[in-house]
Amino acid sequence: MVFKPQTFHGERPVVTDETPVDASLEQRVADALATSEGIGAEMLKVVASGREIFIIGDVGSREEMDRAVQVALSVPGVEKVTVHMHENGAP
Repeated sequence: MVFKPQTFHGERPVVTDETPVDASLEQRVADALATSEGIGAEMLKVVASGREIFIIGDVGSREEMDRAVQVALSVPGVEKVTVHMHENGAP
């Protein structure tokens, strides 16, 4: 076993996440989707990476998909929405 000397010289190392997940933003977008008319949000998952929102899951129609994007973009703090949604029955 090889032991290496500490390189932080008494200071604790700082670990930062390049794209911190904003749970508050995720929750606000999920709440907005759940309360919006015209969206079956029960099959959708919302993930935040910084100010970008990923919406993942199944929707009933293309119109629902478009509506979900509009609702997510209307939430303060959201700058970009990426979708990984499929219409029910689509591969």
